[in-house]
Amino acid sequence: MSMKQNKKKKGQSTLEYIILVTGVIAVLLIFLNPSNGIFNRAFNSTLTQGTNGMEDMAARLRDSRFSTASNSLSYTP
Repeated sequence: MSMKQNKKKKGQSTLEYIILVTGVIAVLLIFLNPSNGIFNRAFNSTLTQGTNGMEDMAARLRDSRFSTASNSLSYTP
């Protein structure tokens, strides 16, 4: 393979990657539409469920810690 053919092949490969990346970005922009995209709604739903689960667990831990601390501090003769 001559030097000229090698450069042409390398340029073709670079162009293919640019086209591929452009296509991926276009698809993401379509599906991750900030107002009502399919993936955006699913992502927000998952994020909300995860956040609510963490808040619930933190509240349970806080409540169990205070109830355990108050039970251990009570004195019964």
